[in-house]
Amino acid sequence: MIEVTWATLPLILLTIVTAVLGVARLTRVVVYDDFPPARWWRDHWELWTDESGWESLFSCWWCLSFWVALACVGWFIGGLFVIWLAWAWWIFWGTLALGYLAPMVIVRDDPNG
Repeated sequence: MIEVTWATLPLILLTIVTAVLGVARLTRVVVYDDFPPARWWRDHWELWTDESGWESLFSCWWCLSFWVALACVGWFIGGLFVIWLAWAWWIFWGTLALGYLAPMVIVRDDPNG
């Protein structure tokens, strides 16, 4: 179990922020971005699941973000018991979080605007 104290609070908050931003970024990549593998997956998913009720899973923010969050939290819980899973969680979700934050800073750093 994770003990919440003043000493552990910063790491807990960093973990939550990393998870939220990572889930948001991965959801955006899959649902919206024109990244070729994501576009290919969305197109084929719609063909494979046509009129089955599942076709909107990878084109709906609300639909997909729950499942991405579930994977993120499950992976985090696994990392509490297996150290390499914890490292892999921080590398994967941390990279997604940084990849989401960096463009937000760059957009606001426009010297002309």
